[in-house]
Amino acid sequence: MRRSLYGPEGFFTGPGPGPAGHFRTSAHASPVFAEAVATLVGRVDAALGRPDRLDLVDVGGGRGELWSAVLAALPGDVAARVRPVVVELAPRPAELAPEIGWTSTIPGDLVGVLIATEWLDNEPLDLVEVDDVGAVRYVLVDDAGEERLGPPVEPADTAWLARWWPVEEAPPATRAEIGAPRDAAWADAVAAVTRGLALTVDYGHLRTCRPAFGTLTGFRDGRQVLPVPDGTRDLTAHVAIDACAAAGTAVAGEPAWLTSQRESLRSLGVGGGRPPLELAHRDPQRYLRALAQASVGAELTDPAGLGGHYWLWQPVGLGLEALIP
Repeated sequence: MRRSLYGPEGFFTGPGPGPAGHFRTSAHASPVFAEAVATLVGRVDAALGRPDRLDLVDVGGGRGELWSAVLAALPGDVAARVRPVVVELAPRPAELAPEIGWTSTIPGDLVGVLIATEWLDNEPLDLVEVDDVGAVRYVLVDDAGEERLGPPVEPADTAWLARWWPVEEAPPATRAEIGAPRDAAWADAVAAVTRGLALTVDYGHLRTCRPAFGTLTGFRDGRQVLPVPDGTRDLTAHVAIDACAAAGTAVAGEPAWLTSQRESLRSLGVGGGRPPLELAHRDPQRYLRALAQASVGAELTDPAGLGGHYWLWQPVGLGLEALIP
């Protein structure tokens, strides 16, 4: 999975249009999402006392689309103080604005906002399955996508499963996805923030309702495909988001907060309500703009789609009440 996504000819690191050319994320959907993030950046900035330098870090930021749109949406006094950086393994796009930094590793000592939109679902993990006699074994796969059961699960992964995804409580043939690499990746991201907010937005599930057969799948050219690790497709699995929350909280020493994207974006001023019809008579152009905004807002907050994403808020040295009125 790691080689297929991030190797020399990997899906994310090889030549091509990047994630936006294959699937639609909130960051690509519309400037509406970026405007909401800009509102959040403003709240963090105020809570930090408007520092001379405000760090903005986008982990797994694609081709830099989010920060490009956020910079356009920020008030001038805030935009003058931000230092935006994209963390990606792919080469820097030639067209990216020079004021946006580019690095392959998360910088440290951050004061500001670290965001990761649909990053953790691409953090490689192991798949396990309960065999016919009740033993939990790794699932192995070759380059053609052919699977077979491998050795029994190692003690560290057994301990993770016992805490977060207890497969022994499920019937035989149940699969699970060991999220320990995601927990570690998120803990490292949170540790990079000295003061501010670490926020990840992703598909996820909780211990009380893990999917019976896992979620690993592939995407290519806007369509769901088999998860064959050949470098031509996205490989993604939903995130055990409560396990990540616990890992981030352990590092920050402050409680995290889980919300849906629908709740979060509405708290940042995004809605899907239709503008009043009378506006169409008074100002048709304004009505059409408002209607377009409402359409995008409805897509971003649809609980059956993007609105069902989890937002995992991890404050560091800040109170959440300053960020979510």
